[in-house]
Amino acid sequence: MSRSAIALRKVRVEDAADLLALWEEFSRRPADGRDAVEELAQSVRSVLASEDARIVVAEHSGAFAGAVHLSLQTMGPFSTEKAVQISHLRVAPDHRRRGVGRALVEAAVAWAEDLGVAHVGAVSVNSRAGNRFLARLGLAPVAVMRVGPTAQIRAKIPVELPTVVRPVASRPMPPNRQLGQVLAARRSARRQQDPV
Repeated sequence: MSRSAIALRKVRVEDAADLLALWEEFSRRPADGRDAVEELAQSVRSVLASEDARIVVAEHSGAFAGAVHLSLQTMGPFSTEKAVQISHLRVAPDHRRRGVGRALVEAAVAWAEDLGVAHVGAVSVNSRAGNRFLARLGLAPVAVMRVGPTAQIRAKIPVELPTVVRPVASRPMPPNRQLGQVLAARRSARRQQDPV
């Protein structure tokens, strides 16, 4: 199928069910029925009302083929320079390798050009193929964003700070001495495991 069969359009509220199926991997909670569709429909309404965000939908040969969320943001917390941020870039499995992803990225670049914004950034899922795709288009890694459940992170952080403060050595230990201590500890551990 030719690339000319790809059409881009602004998201519609009626796209919520298709978006939910497409973006299921991005959700941290189960997508269950009408409530999840209505919640996503409300998010679509918010994007449609915003001047700083948009969702672009790709259709391939008339079928829903993919989507991307775009937002206008500052490049960082200490910068006033703006960038168009790509997130939730996803192509439906049946429509991959047909230019749909590239067309969605082109939509981000076109919006950045319309706004006079000099940079486009992308949040990528932890996918080797997705990261390679973005790299081929000239997007270089700047940071890694990690996400985890609050309760799980809380369980790994002590509630109280330690009350004992260890003195800091006045001068660092020479690297060869540190290595010697590590090797001695390993030999000792080996001897305890295999007494000969």
